[in-house]
Amino acid sequence: MSHAFHSSDASALRPSACPGLLRIVPALDGGLCRVKLAGGELSATQAFAMAGAIDEHASGVVDITNRANLQLRGVKRGHEAALVAALLDAGLGPQNAEHAFADDVRNVMVSPVAGRDANALYDTSALAGDLLTLLQGDTRFAALSPKFALMLDGGERLMMLDHPHDIWFSAMPQRDRPDVLFAIGLAGCPPVATDHDSALAAVTATDLATFTQALVHTFLDLAAPDDARMRDLLAAHSIENIIRHAEHRSGVSLLRDASIRGWRREPADAERRLGAHRQNDGQRWHVGAQPALGRMNSTTLRGLAELAGDNARATLRMTPWQSVLLTDIDTVNLDATLRKLEALGLATTADNPLTRVIACAGSAGCAKSQADTKADALKLAAQVPEHTQVHLSGCPRSCAAAHRAPYTLLAAADGHYDLYHTHDPRESNGFGRCIARGLTIDEAADALNASALPPTDEPFDA
Repeated sequence: MSHAFHSSDASALRPSACPGLLRIVPALDGGLCRVKLAGGELSATQAFAMAGAIDEHASGVVDITNRANLQLRGVKRGHEAALVAALLDAGLGPQNAEHAFADDVRNVMVSPVAGRDANALYDTSALAGDLLTLLQGDTRFAALSPKFALMLDGGERLMMLDHPHDIWFSAMPQRDRPDVLFAIGLAGCPPVATDHDSALAAVTATDLATFTQALVHTFLDLAAPDDARMRDLLAAHSIENIIRHAEHRSGVSLLRDASIRGWRREPADAERRLGAHRQNDGQRWHVGAQPALGRMNSTTLRGLAELAGDNARATLRMTPWQSVLLTDIDTVNLDATLRKLEALGLATTADNPLTRVIACAGSAGCAKSQADTKADALKLAAQVPEHTQVHLSGCPRSCAAAHRAPYTLLAAADGHYDLYHTHDPRESNGFGRCIARGLTIDEAADALNASALPPTDEPFDA
């Protein structure tokens, strides 16, 4: 099917600085186009189409985002309509392409191994599809912010649990019930530790989509004009009022008892995004690898597409750790797949320090950035200590990480960073507590490698 894109399509979108498929926004290195992937999934055919599109209409570079989407950089002036048309023709747009808002609302995060994880309590694949369909099909949801997001957690061992979402659902283990229950929370994430907020209630899998639609309508019913996210609504309305309103709208009665309030989600294991792990059928494998700093060029994208095509049932899935998975790899192809991923320049084990460093676009691509974070991150990776995770951010917006990293280097000037540590009881802001200021990359590496960080109450200056 051919899709014509007109400038009026973009103008129909809600004003926002947030890029989308139909909303290409300017950046320092050209236009920025964000392609939202259902479940993070990209077929081999779509990967080939995207590689050709970015070579012809953009810079040939894509970044994997922390929401498991793809961000196409350097869109050439005058090529916007052609790029959008190519992406729509590849099936990379919303189900209802005639509704411009439908692209904005496709924000449902699931595990990158949904339907494949042997540890899952529930296969969320079909339910996630139901949620995407209802979000795109309700025209009232055009009033939602492009950042308004849902999480659907099936209890997989590989699941991003640290990103806050406007609404989250998490499967709960059941002994005496035939149906699966999903815990519910607002403006946060599932509780893993005892100091996290508890689940508010629980809903059956059968009623989850119906209740979700009512809950999103409740947000729009109660929200003030400036309330973009659920946390804004919670500042003016009690959780109980919001839940009661949604129950009344949906006709769904939620379950509330001490076992739900006391429930804690089993910890996840982010290292399972790398290497080979047997799937729930006991026969095939999912294989994960990390491109350096989450960035791929068209050659890498084509190489991944070829790998997926070489395995009859395989698909590519982006992850919120800015890595990529191939599902459904037969045992006979496992070693060759791992070798080909390494040959493409992707890391397949946590021993590679590039799997422990993330960075935003930096001053090479973003006018707000104070430093070339991508180049500095590559330099730091060669010196970062084992098991240490570091986030380099060019400005306080923290575009590369939706959750607080153990260590953050916040750019203060070109080549100089303030170092923050999150695991500190005196942490004072979104990055944690500042423990050093004005560090060069080499000085930051020395601080990270030091056996003890400064115990003083005030940060020291380099």
